[in-house]
Amino acid sequence: MEPGDSWKRELSAGILSYFASVYIVMVNAAILHDAGMPLRAGMVATLLTAVAGCLMMAFGGKTPIVVVPGMGINAFFTYTLVHSMKLDWREALAVVVVTGVLFAIVAFTSLYRILSDAIPHNLQHAITVGIGLFLTFIGLQKSGIVIAHRTTFVAIGHFSDPAVITSCVTLILALVLFVRGTRGGLLISMLAGTGMAYLLGAAHAPENADSGHVFAGYSDVFAGMDWGRGISLVFWIAVFLLLLIVVFENIGLISSQTLMAGRPERFKSSLRALSIANIAAGLFGSSPVVAAAESTAGIAAGGRSGLTSLITGLLFGATFLFIPLLAYVPDSAIAPILIVIGGLMVQNVREMDLSDLTELFPAFLIMVMIPFTYSIVDGMAFGFITYPVVKLAMGKGKEVPPALYGIAGLFIANFVLHAFMG
Repeated sequence: MEPGDSWKRELSAGILSYFASVYIVMVNAAILHDAGMPLRAGMVATLLTAVAGCLMMAFGGKTPIVVVPGMGINAFFTYTLVHSMKLDWREALAVVVVTGVLFAIVAFTSLYRILSDAIPHNLQHAITVGIGLFLTFIGLQKSGIVIAHRTTFVAIGHFSDPAVITSCVTLILALVLFVRGTRGGLLISMLAGTGMAYLLGAAHAPENADSGHVFAGYSDVFAGMDWGRGISLVFWIAVFLLLLIVVFENIGLISSQTLMAGRPERFKSSLRALSIANIAAGLFGSSPVVAAAESTAGIAAGGRSGLTSLITGLLFGATFLFIPLLAYVPDSAIAPILIVIGGLMVQNVREMDLSDLTELFPAFLIMVMIPFTYSIVDGMAFGFITYPVVKLAMGKGKEVPPALYGIAGLFIANFVLHAFMG
């Protein structure tokens, strides 16, 4: 703490940050479960990652930034690395560890600036918007509001289904609480949705929910990386793409949050602490971490130092006591939260320059192809390949960063690889 900082304000800011972000424990575990990881082990991994990340930020970054598994990046882990690129979740954890090591190299050198400058801002924001739409689509599917259709591919769900009713009511409650600025609004709506699901018969108690120790089954997840495909092209394409997303998303988040906290000089130390936390995330069995957007709630409440993130980390540690109860939260209570988070990510469209068609169309393709192909990698590929093509067509080849030609080539190689592998 520095002169002028108040430990009482830091304490209340840490508590507020915790309640604003604790919903991530259940939501992230549910997404990791979709990758094949046991649900309870996913909760343990998420909590350990959050505790370690917040403590590293408290003592390393010395800023009031909350570090938790990132929404959007967890979707990349499950629905792209595992479902689309056909990696096993253990192989995907190996990708996370390698990405964390490379992120640390980037953060402790000037490479973070070079890497960030290599990706045009429009494309960076388009990826965030595309992932937001993707999360929304996943939320709509999990809730049953949108279902599969043989002819049109998607259709509206059955509103006589208690799970769909629960999801719709929970979504409305979450939106109302969020726009009103209610503290812990997403957590409150998730708990209310859980209660409603059981009242309407839309959810059932999980089998063997209370059997075994909290850490039962977690031994298979901790340091459970599988390096069997560590020398394959698919593995290193996955590492490169994940590194791009993790680096420039966190650069933007940390820059804005340290500025908001009045500690811009701590940008580097915060980025470095976060990079180390990403290595820990893979070892603990989670998808990569980010400087949570919910950190702004604690900063707005007066958080200025690492004491805020320390308090939040300790509260995450206390959450281990409630893991058996978290298993009772159904998809119909989780899905609306994904929809709200997706909507928040779409806000990045305001930061984009849409007046230049050579900037608009590559960004547009990223935004629509991520959800429509159900793959963040394939969606990114369309935009990153199109960008240099349209720039060259308009005689603006010099506006394309040299590294982007290499990235576009990598995406083309990925498509060719998939074509020959069937």
